[in-house]
Amino acid sequence: MTFFEIIFTPLQYSFMVRGITAAVLTGIVCAVVGVYVVLRGMAFFGDALAHAILPGVAVGYLVTGGVRETLFWWGTGTAVIVSLAIGAVSRGAKIKEDTAIGVIFAGMFALGIAIISTMRSYTVDLTHFLFGDVLGVSGNQLITIAAFSGVILLLVIGFYKEFLVLTFDPTLAATLRIPTRIFEYLQLVLIALTIAVSFQAVGVALMVAMLVTPAAAAYLLTKRLPVMMILGAMIASASGVIGLYLSYYVNVASGPAIVLTTTLFFVLAWSYKTIQRRLKRRGSFA
Repeated sequence: MTFFEIIFTPLQYSFMVRGITAAVLTGIVCAVVGVYVVLRGMAFFGDALAHAILPGVAVGYLVTGGVRETLFWWGTGTAVIVSLAIGAVSRGAKIKEDTAIGVIFAGMFALGIAIISTMRSYTVDLTHFLFGDVLGVSGNQLITIAAFSGVILLLVIGFYKEFLVLTFDPTLAATLRIPTRIFEYLQLVLIALTIAVSFQAVGVALMVAMLVTPAAAAYLLTKRLPVMMILGAMIASASGVIGLYLSYYVNVASGPAIVLTTTLFFVLAWSYKTIQRRLKRRGSFA
């Protein structure tokens, strides 16, 4: 096959076009919001929240009789409620946030598995929930993903200064009379919405990879926040496209293929940064 045949043959199928579009949209949103997750050390929160939406999605699946187009709304509602619950428990009970996250994460994930185990098509449904089914995205789902992605990005842009100060200097944020508690909860909600938007692409088991890995790779390459977001979005989008092509030609699951690709980008960024540091050290001793 020629290069052009390799590129354009999969695009003859509408499900591939929808899948690529969904992967690019979710990749951009994950990378932009993921930058805050990486900078604030909230990777465990993102992982817990991704797993905690499982019972909501499972209940939605049972209630609607397996209609997957409604699962986004069930996942979104669950993610928002759980994110706010983690924030409330960690403050109200005066326990560390990671402890509150661990308790809620374990309980919600176990509940989700218990609900799914009651389904007749247990194995197939569990696979889709855990590892995603981006190639099964419908036209209506794609519109929903695009709409929520736009809302998330608009909120990040609109409150960019507030999030910037809150991320790097919470004390300064309080001094400037920025309502830090409100913006902290808003940030939790944005992470929740991002996870709900990306659920279809990579599933709950791999969600944290898309939320953290592209942003972490960008963090290794630059320290400027806007550049970090743009670079992370490019890495995540490229990972989505390359991963789906690998899924098509190598016949592997699309979610894991996307995550493995973004992990490769991280390894390349880490290798580049490591080599760069060693060269600087050699130059300083020369």
